[in-house]
Amino acid sequence: MSGVPEIDLTDPEVMRDPFTVYGRARERSPLARLLIPGLPMWALTRHEDGRAMLGDPRFELNANSFMRPDVPEDCLPYMRTMTEMSQPEHARLRRLVAPAFTARRAAEFRPRMEPIVERLLDDLPGHVEDGSVDLFTHLTRPLPMDVICELVGIPEPDRPRWRAYGATVAAGSGKGFAEAVPGIMEGAKAAVARRRGELRDDLVSDLIRAQAEDGDRLDDTEMVTLGWQLVLAGQTPTNLIANAVLALLSHAGQLAVLREDPGLMPLAVEELMRWCGPTLLSIPRYAREDIELHGVPVRKGEAVTVAVAAANRDPRAFADPDRFDVGRRGGAGHLGFAHGPHFCLGASFARVQTEVALTGLLRRFPGLALAASPDELRAPDPGTWRLTALPVTL
Repeated sequence: MSGVPEIDLTDPEVMRDPFTVYGRARERSPLARLLIPGLPMWALTRHEDGRAMLGDPRFELNANSFMRPDVPEDCLPYMRTMTEMSQPEHARLRRLVAPAFTARRAAEFRPRMEPIVERLLDDLPGHVEDGSVDLFTHLTRPLPMDVICELVGIPEPDRPRWRAYGATVAAGSGKGFAEAVPGIMEGAKAAVARRRGELRDDLVSDLIRAQAEDGDRLDDTEMVTLGWQLVLAGQTPTNLIANAVLALLSHAGQLAVLREDPGLMPLAVEELMRWCGPTLLSIPRYAREDIELHGVPVRKGEAVTVAVAAANRDPRAFADPDRFDVGRRGGAGHLGFAHGPHFCLGASFARVQTEVALTGLLRRFPGLALAASPDELRAPDPGTWRLTALPVTL
């Protein structure tokens, strides 16, 4: 198609340096065609267009937007999360649960996250082999599920099992993923049942208390489904924190700035999400009608995504966008947590968790250094910017 760049997602260059590949496409055209085996889709490459599409009701998330693991039939009622729902169903649930996920509530949970991080940091020296330790295995992968267990109120004896679930879910689809689903569902059901009998200061209790002005409340199926969504989406900090550590250790000047002024950490986390966040492509939306995007006809039912890797480095939205700057202020907001009605519900918790992890790590290990070349650590994944390991010397 003349004028519209095509990007083959199986191209090794896309895997190695998606920011450059998508950036070249962005400067050629606001629209690109992604060549994906079995599912070609359109991609908006510029920040303003991407932001607009994510809030445009002519594009919808539906079951085709998500990969479905093959799970037992009794788990199916809990698999359709709020993310997949259209209005007004989505708006109803969002209204009920939003108070449990505010920035203020996340800040209130910070003191509960800090001991979890400190325990993991305490254990790091014991995992050193041949002079280095893998932060991915021993910090960034277990941390999100440990935090979820604390927020949901999973009993201590059950947490090792949940940590194993978290590792499986973070690794993506496959046989192990499908096998983990029933255990997660059972644990979520038990957590809801426990809190129905005894409310405490945790997320499940918040959700049980949630009640709209008209008396509407969440039922047990909706509660368990939210638990599943929390486990699924709650793995984002695994990759965000790993990418953040790699970025900081690869930019000595910016690391020094952050060490000198730890008060910059909230700004730094936003910049890290913009500059090396795990989301390269947004969850695809589907056109609900025939639409024209920049002169190109998009047919009803065709998939459209935002090339977040391009939008978050769009010079129209950010000054000097390829520069990593932990003190960056101004500019447009990044799209790492999406935008619009489906903006990531857990964004505030992911931000606080990342702040706590990075603050603790940099404080405890002032001599922290990479023990491998960054290029050796990347997972070949065209949709998610992530690592397979993060060996460091403490």
